[in-house]
Amino acid sequence: MSHELDERKPVVAGQFYPDNPQQLRKQVDGFLTDRQPCRPALGLMAPHAGYLYSGAIAGATFSSVEIPDSVILIGPNHQGVGESCGVYSSGSWQSPLGSVAIDNELAKAVIDSDPLLVADTAAHRYEHSLEVMLPFLSVLNPQVKIVPICLRPHPYHLLEQLAHALSRVIAEYRQPVLIVASSDMTHYESVDQAAKKDHYALDAVVNLDAKELYQRVTSSHISMCGMPAAVVMLLATKLMGAQHAELIRYGHSGEVTNDQASVVGYAGVVVRL
Repeated sequence: MSHELDERKPVVAGQFYPDNPQQLRKQVDGFLTDRQPCRPALGLMAPHAGYLYSGAIAGATFSSVEIPDSVILIGPNHQGVGESCGVYSSGSWQSPLGSVAIDNELAKAVIDSDPLLVADTAAHRYEHSLEVMLPFLSVLNPQVKIVPICLRPHPYHLLEQLAHALSRVIAEYRQPVLIVASSDMTHYESVDQAAKKDHYALDAVVNLDAKELYQRVTSSHISMCGMPAAVVMLLATKLMGAQHAELIRYGHSGEVTNDQASVVGYAGVVVRL
């Protein structure tokens, strides 16, 4: 792996969020102002659209959680490039707010835990779904280290296999690890249709029922791009003893664009003991 690839550069800075550090810090701080009581969590799900659309929902979600020093990020592979379950295993990710290091020790344990988990930078090179999480994480915990996993769709039994592997790694790790699943909800349907489908899916999420989430999204053709990531997060946290999940906030792009005919839905969920 080359040094250049070890230092991943942002690909959506200046598009999804400001590339100016002062502007970005001010915007993220603004999203984090309505702070919930900040408590430890096992996992969370947050949206990954442009901050104009989903930043407030992501901010409300992240700010309710005590961010530990190690975070596993799992997001969808929108580009169709690289391994089907690619782990960025060393180096750092750059953001306008600075550098976020890869947790090399945790990444190695993750890769060693299951043959599906493969060291790969290609899957991450142009993918935005995890990059947009970095400013929130680094503002809330400047010491944070990450293990990014870019995940293509898989059959349920393989997602279950991944979750078991990750839960074992986290149980044996020397410090707390938060799992962050990156997902938007329904894409480009009317407000009413999107809300109906999204709450049908989110009902399974808040009930910590990963299999039901998989079946509902699949059978009802809900265009929830990070559903596999959410399934892995829910299964892994359940194995880690999760007792309840809370929907922090739901919204959609029409609240910004005033276009009610074609919206994208966004949700933030936190999973705790």
